[in-house]
Amino acid sequence: MAGHSKWANIQHRKGKQDKKRAVLFARLAKEITVASKMGGPDPAMNPRLRLAITNAKGVSVPKDNIQRAIDKGQSAGGADYADIRYEGVGPGGVGIIIEASTDNKNRTATDVRSAFTKSGGALGTTGSVSFNFDQLGEIEYPVSVGTPDEVMEAAIMAGAQDVVSDEEGHWIYTAREDFAAVTTALAEAFGSKVEPRSAKIMWKPKVNVAVSGDNADALMKLLDVLDELDDVQNVYDNSELSEEEMARLAG
Repeated sequence: MAGHSKWANIQHRKGKQDKKRAVLFARLAKEITVASKMGGPDPAMNPRLRLAITNAKGVSVPKDNIQRAIDKGQSAGGADYADIRYEGVGPGGVGIIIEASTDNKNRTATDVRSAFTKSGGALGTTGSVSFNFDQLGEIEYPVSVGTPDEVMEAAIMAGAQDVVSDEEGHWIYTAREDFAAVTTALAEAFGSKVEPRSAKIMWKPKVNVAVSGDNADALMKLLDVLDELDDVQNVYDNSELSEEEMARLAG
C-alpha cells in the first residue's frame, strides 16, 4: 500500500473549495437522471444509478431531489444524453481530462474548446493526455468509519490497491475491473452505519506537473470555467501546487 497521496489531497480540497453547493447538487441530479434514463429506475439493477445515488447521498442531497431526478429520467420524451471525454493541455503544460454528459455534442465541444483557447491552453484528441493517467476506482469514506489501520485492513481484504487516509477521510483505490467487487465488499465490511461519501471511476495522474505564479493563476481560472459548464460532470488534472502556492491562491 502506498503512502499519502499529495495529489489526492490537493484535488479533494480544491474541489471542496471551488464547487458551489447548488452547482454540485445540479450535477449529481443530472447524473442520476442520465443513469435512470439509460439503465432503468431500479438501483439494484442499474449499477450506474446506484453509484450516482451513493454520491448524492454522500453530500446530503435530499431524498426528494434524488427521486425527482430518477423520475425525470423515466418521463416520456426528454433529451438523449451521450457521455463524451475531452483531453487537453492547460497553462504550464498541465494535462486535463474532462468528462461530460451532453444532449448536444457541438455545444459542449465549443464551450470546452473556448475555455482552453481563452486560457492559452489547447484542446487535444482522445488519448493525447489520458496516457499519462491511470483509470482507477476511488471510494471515499469519512473518518468515522474507522482508524487508518482498520480501513487499510478492510481494503486489503476487499482487494483494493491503495489507501490514502488523513484527518479529512479515507480514499480507497482499486483497479477499474475490481471497482464493483471492492465497493460491495467494503459495504459489507463497514456495514450500513457508515456509507461512502463517493464511489466512482476516476483518472489519477502517473506524473504530476509543478505549476506556480501566472501559470497557476491561469490554470485555476481554466479549471473553474470548465467546472461550471453545465455539461461537464468531472474534471481531472495532473497539476502539483506547493503549500505556499496553495496558500497564495486561497488568499
